[in-house]
Amino acid sequence: MKYLLVLAAVVACAVARPDGETYDTKYDDFDVTSLLGNERLLKSYGQCLLDKGPCTAEGKFLREVIPDALETDCAKCSEKQQALIKKIILATKDKFPEDLEAIKKLYDPEHKYEENVKKWLES
Repeated sequence: MKYLLVLAAVVACAVARPDGETYDTKYDDFDVTSLLGNERLLKSYGQCLLDKGPCTAEGKFLREVIPDALETDCAKCSEKQQALIKKIILATKDKFPEDLEAIKKLYDPEHKYEENVKKWLES
């Protein structure tokens, strides 16, 4: 499920700062309510991550950032970004569980990050 954490992270904060310490906060005010209210858009992000559909610039960047975010437990995410990420992961889990499973298989085939993501979502 950590893969979805990263999905939300990129949707919420698509560009990493040059200093490498945190992700850019320019997406901290991302309208997550609109995204979650639009199943077509939410699904399209999932399809992008699975390389089964077109990607926005944010989606392309997300595919590049997912490995780092998984390895670092989203250490470069701000608190605001983490809140957005949780909302997106939970909504995706509820609305598109098959996509979530496919994303997990693609980005975490060995289930190395699953337990950390689960704990983080419950925190």
